[in-house]
Amino acid sequence: MTSLSSIAELPEEEQKVRGLFFTPREIAQQPETWKTTLKIFEKHQERICEFLDAAGVRESLEQRPVVMLIGAGTSDYIGQALELLLRQKWCCEVSTVASTDLLPNLEEYVVPGRRYLWISFSRSGDSPEGVAVLEQALQLYPGVVHLVVTCNARARMTEICKGSQRACVVVLDDAVNDRSLAMTSSFTNMVVMGQCIANAWSIEAYTEVLAKLVRAGEQLLRAEAEAERIAQRGFSRVCFVGTGALASVAKESALKVLEMTAGQVQAMSETVLGLRHGPMAALDTQTLFVCFVSGDERRARYASDLLREIGEKGIAGERVAVGTAATRAEIAPYCDSYVAVDDAIDDAYRPVVDVIFGQMLGLYCSVAHDLKPDSPSPDGVINRVVQKFRIY
Repeated sequence: MTSLSSIAELPEEEQKVRGLFFTPREIAQQPETWKTTLKIFEKHQERICEFLDAAGVRESLEQRPVVMLIGAGTSDYIGQALELLLRQKWCCEVSTVASTDLLPNLEEYVVPGRRYLWISFSRSGDSPEGVAVLEQALQLYPGVVHLVVTCNARARMTEICKGSQRACVVVLDDAVNDRSLAMTSSFTNMVVMGQCIANAWSIEAYTEVLAKLVRAGEQLLRAEAEAERIAQRGFSRVCFVGTGALASVAKESALKVLEMTAGQVQAMSETVLGLRHGPMAALDTQTLFVCFVSGDERRARYASDLLREIGEKGIAGERVAVGTAATRAEIAPYCDSYVAVDDAIDDAYRPVVDVIFGQMLGLYCSVAHDLKPDSPSPDGVINRVVQKFRIY
């Protein structure tokens, strides 16, 4: 096992042979790249704001569009990380719809005569579902306008939108177009862009939030030794829980562990309150339990109660909490390890920070299972971009 910092010092050829050339860098670069993503938004702020105004985001409540956040896999979790924030900031109906659900059921999601703004997230901009949904919606539903966020300037989704008055594309820096199989910096940077878009007309205030996120992200990266220690324990399964925007972190963290261990570590996610409704049956002494704890006092109590209950029932090999320093006193007595950041950050903005712990856990679990994190699926069962399939 090797820390992120020492991985970077290995000979380049050894990094490539061990599949450690991209993933560690892409995890470690995140806080610094968030600053670049903010600058990209600021460069295009006027164009984006004009597009959102034309979509009706600031009209009377009755005239505002239904906002749908669209993506597949990790990109779907981007929408889930942003849904509550956009609802709060824009005061309109916002829902997250996976493109994998939207494509085969398109007509059920669109109400004739209603205004829609669809915001699509895609690292490659080439995923079969994302491309097909965009093509079909532009052709069949003139009441839908599209904002596309991608990390690939040459994406098929970008080409589709060229020349359309109903579409706007934002391309992030190529450095966050992750080359590894698992999305890491592309996830957090598209979430940051979504947070910028949520604060499109008050970006100065968000700049202060981002400065806190950068500090917290850098601090959480220093918890790599804890993630490495836990991975070395060899848990056969991991359960992640969170509430509100942090539920998206639980889902994304579970996917990182599952992807980077090629399924050798079974990972699941639930909400803090949802776990009791059946899924708790999957926990046992070989389970690592990770709770992303809300910074809100009332919500944190639900996490505290759940951690205590799991301890009393003896159904986890280790209980880990990830939260802010403010909730340490409440939570620490009921977990074996508490990973904290000092800054008080609203839950709505925390996904980009908290997910770093899940990413590092996935990385170190991959190495512990003698896999290559950059390409952990030796038989090619999963790929960096989902392979093309027949579209109907």
